[in-house]
Amino acid sequence: MSDTDFATIAEFPTTERSRVRRRHDRGSHAHADVHAVLDATPLCHVGYTIDGAPYVTPTLHWREGNRVYWHGSAASRFLRQAEGTPVCLTCSIMDGYVLARSAFNHSINYRSAMVFGTARVIEDVDEKARALRHFVDGLFPGRWESLRPMTAQELKATSVLWMEIEEATAKVRDAPPGDLEDAHIPVWAGILPLQSGLAAAEPAPGLPGSIALPAALDELIRSGRLR
Repeated sequence: MSDTDFATIAEFPTTERSRVRRRHDRGSHAHADVHAVLDATPLCHVGYTIDGAPYVTPTLHWREGNRVYWHGSAASRFLRQAEGTPVCLTCSIMDGYVLARSAFNHSINYRSAMVFGTARVIEDVDEKARALRHFVDGLFPGRWESLRPMTAQELKATSVLWMEIEEATAKVRDAPPGDLEDAHIPVWAGILPLQSGLAAAEPAPGLPGSIALPAALDELIRSGRLR
């Protein structure tokens, strides 16, 4: 899909592979909904089929437009064989336990996304470095410029892959227990929210006391991002 096509189409196509089969009212194929989940958490799981067997590996990802990037060791056999193969990348965020009056109606509030595409490996060294810079600065704005430059060996040891999102589904539950018919039962019911966020920074061993936490990182911690 070209950039022009993507800009004029609000939703990913719905196919047998990507359609929501259960609770379709919680699902969405809208670009904005899928991208919101991808952008809300850096952790994903990528599914490959290697030599006829399924494998799922956790890694960190980042998005640029309608492309999703992820990275790993160049020694990984999954990544070495991934070029040109179909992959499925998923993200999920748990927002709370939903406690009902019966065990059957217990649930969780969550946000999830499942995206499909064809894996591509970045071979160009400069393009790989650019992608990794975008990854680091996306998590910690402005940090790349302050770091020791990556060596040629470090770049060689790192694989960066990407895929154009061809199909995708987001699914969200954000609701109280769905058991009003049992409201007369004298059992506590409701939501136990879950939050994830940055805590106080812990300096690395050997860090000189004269090196203070950068203002940008301090601001990031206090901003509540990643919650």
